[in-house]
Amino acid sequence: MIKGIIFDFDGLILDTESHQYELFQHLFEEHNVELPFEKWLACIGTKTDFSLFSYLTEQSINKLSEKQLRSDFHQLFVTGLAEMEAREGVREYLKEAKELGLSIGLASSSDRKWVRGHLSNLGLLDYFDCILTSDDVEYVKPSPELYTKAVNCLGLKPDECIAFEDSVNGMTAAKAAGLTCFIVPNFVTSHMTFNGMDGRLSSMNEKRLSEIIETVQGIR
Repeated sequence: MIKGIIFDFDGLILDTESHQYELFQHLFEEHNVELPFEKWLACIGTKTDFSLFSYLTEQSINKLSEKQLRSDFHQLFVTGLAEMEAREGVREYLKEAKELGLSIGLASSSDRKWVRGHLSNLGLLDYFDCILTSDDVEYVKPSPELYTKAVNCLGLKPDECIAFEDSVNGMTAAKAAGLTCFIVPNFVTSHMTFNGMDGRLSSMNEKRLSEIIETVQGIR
């Protein structure tokens, strides 16, 4: 029986990834350097040593300041995010989960300040019974640690939870922790190949949460 749902944050609740991609695309075009999309795509949903800013400074024929690039980019990024709303259907899923008496968790590879700050700005913070971030684990996704801790925090078992993710790294983490995982990709992560997912939605408006739960419990 499904008793809880666990959300990813970046790209799933707030589409930070598509916004970030658009800014990077503009930045690279400005300096006549090709954006290494596939290489960057592999970094989504986790933390790596690869840096697009370092890559850009190395590839550009002009002398660029990586520090200045980061500063200017961050300002544009944060300003844009402040004007964004949650992705379609997210608020409705959270409301429905409460109505159904489900526990609600969040497992994110981003840090606590980033996640809680944006959830607060979106007016969604109070929906969550448990929020786990990179500050709470040694290894982020695709390690299952975030999901294992989130499930324990909710006082549930892995097979009692459904994870909602938008990236391969996130899906890998959820499945490794023993959860059912539905993918809701954004524009950027829709280019990924998802092997092993339990279902896929174009957005959370496609099906009601109760329908997802009925499908999962029917299969079992």
